[in-house]
Amino acid sequence: QVQLVESGGDSVQAGRSLRLSCAASGFTYSVSCMAWFRQAPGKEREGVATISADSGRTYYADSVKGRFTISRDNAKNTLYLQMNSLKPEDTAMYYCAAYLVSAWSCPSNRWYYNYWGQGTQVTVSS
Repeated sequence: QVQLVESGGDSVQAGRSLRLSCAASGFTYSVSCMAWFRQAPGKEREGVATISADSGRTYYADSVKGRFTISRDNAKNTLYLQMNSLKPEDTAMYYCAAYLVSAWSCPSNRWYYNYWGQGTQVTVSS
């Protein structure tokens, strides 16, 4: 019954912006750690950003700091990733993930996360 559904992926030119969304259902979203991961061809799945249950603590990979913003709307059970100043190296499949623990700081390691969406493709051209 747990379900995470990503949307918003697209093919865009470098320098443009996109906002990804993740609709969650089937679990207590409001007390869960949430995260965005991405995986490019030939590379391991990496943590992009995480956010605590109350939005008080966030984490960003060095490669996206200053460009990406993670946020959540607990009333709507929805997670967002605002991506600005996109670069070709941001090209990847982006996944929404949930860790069913309420923590002050959420982990960026993929092995902690209990549930995953199917992903949404982001392609950035030069």
